[in-house]
Amino acid sequence: MDEEPDVTVVSGKGQVVIPQAIREKLGIGPKTKLLVYGYQDAVIMKKLEVPDIARELEAMYRRIDGRIAKYGALTQAELEREIQRYRREKAASPPKEADRCEQSST
Repeated sequence: MDEEPDVTVVSGKGQVVIPQAIREKLGIGPKTKLLVYGYQDAVIMKKLEVPDIARELEAMYRRIDGRIAKYGALTQAELEREIQRYRREKAASPPKEADRCEQSST
């Protein structure tokens, strides 16, 4: 570990300022969600990657609309299969850099 430790102070409201160098390195910006653990005598913060649900739904709808345009109306079973296929593919692929940056700023 080649990083120097930094000191921060807890405000009267319980707020802590994360040093700028750490925020920049981890891509932490306003509205970034952090999971906070109290462990023994330490506080551990972990950046959460919260998916943009609206954007994911739009992508899924575009995919389904494209399939409907190509093959016609889908049955309920075909629609459910297409949704499951999209979810499997999404889970198997790592987040894109642009997605990570956008998520950290939301």
